[in-house]
Amino acid sequence: MGSKTTAVAAIESRIGERRRVVIPKPAFDALRLQAGDFVEITVERGRLAIRPKRRRTSDVEISKSDAAKILRGEAQLKAGLSKPWRTVRDALGD
Repeated sequence: MGSKTTAVAAIESRIGERRRVVIPKPAFDALRLQAGDFVEITVERGRLAIRPKRRRTSDVEISKSDAAKILRGEAQLKAGLSKPWRTVRDALGD
């Protein structure tokens, strides 16, 4: 990310019914997160690590709306729900 973040003392947070974890405000603020931002979650040596994930296309930051569309498209591709362009183009008409 390039910028330094303020150290935050360990804060306890509970995992909810749907596996959701609330990021405590001091940590949220220290990372300069905003609602709708993406995070990258990894497991490192038995620890859960959460890092801000800035989505970019060609070094230009994309909107949250466009990022959501990309994620939806990636999920459709992964599920095998893609169609060849000529099929889509023909369905759209001229």
